[in-house]
Amino acid sequence: MTQIQSTVAAIKKFGRVGVLYGGTSSEREISLLSGEAIYIALKNLGVDAVAIDAQTDVLQQLTQHDLDHVFIALHGPGGEDGKVQGALEYLRLPYTGSGVLASALAMDKQRCKQLWKGIGLPTCDFFVLSEHTDWNAVLVALGGKAMVKPACEGSSIGMSRVENSDQLKSAWLHAASFDSVVIAEPLLEGEEYTVAILANQALPSIRIRSEEVFYDYKAKYFSDETSYFCPSGLSTDRESKISQLSLDAFNSLGCSGWGRVDLMVDSHGDFQLLEVNTVPGMTSHSLVPMAAAALGMDFDQLVLRILQGALR
Repeated sequence: MTQIQSTVAAIKKFGRVGVLYGGTSSEREISLLSGEAIYIALKNLGVDAVAIDAQTDVLQQLTQHDLDHVFIALHGPGGEDGKVQGALEYLRLPYTGSGVLASALAMDKQRCKQLWKGIGLPTCDFFVLSEHTDWNAVLVALGGKAMVKPACEGSSIGMSRVENSDQLKSAWLHAASFDSVVIAEPLLEGEEYTVAILANQALPSIRIRSEEVFYDYKAKYFSDETSYFCPSGLSTDRESKISQLSLDAFNSLGCSGWGRVDLMVDSHGDFQLLEVNTVPGMTSHSLVPMAAAALGMDFDQLVLRILQGALR
């Protein structure tokens, strides 16, 4: 069988594929872009694909379209936290990416970091903030500067950099408007990296340099001032280390298929885990396609590889 025949045969196995995108989270705008790009790629590949905006009546839409597989392109709560995955399990519809528990753990930064600390993977100390927090004491414990973030949001939504106790309280109030659980971590000012995972393989790391105060929502998706370096410039030994650490972090949560691990370097030059994204962005500014391209894989091929993971 030739490679073309093999690809055609593989595509037929998928049957009708629903691309779940949009949704109702604060990341809807990005999900719409990701889903559209994925849908176009599937059509280019000859896959029988249908785009489904998961705003309302998701279960009804899933049953109406007579689907065989689902490509999840939803970002944030409701689509990346195990809820949709659980519904698809109930409907016995194979889907891309991680399962229910892994998705829920990866979305919850508090419990994710607690798990990593429990098994000895490097991630910064943190505090859970509330109205009873001693703002000054927490800031001192974190080294005088901190990052505040909602525990269950993505794309840097609701995040703030703080350098005094008044800013810390204000940042908590802002983050709490997105999620009831808010955490604060020490401010890391070293290099920022991301490592894409595909079919249990770490793709080349990407180094990120943002002109914003930090790598926020604007810098991630809309700024042309953000610089990406792939290859990242790490030595062979350091590249091997960040790849293995990313795989360990990904696997420790039970993640599967594909995803992305975000890390930063601390003042000692050590990698510190930030989070795992189980449904990373797939837009023109997204990082997983960039890492795949470094290996000679174009966007359509990447989408096909991700979809193949749903055949498990």
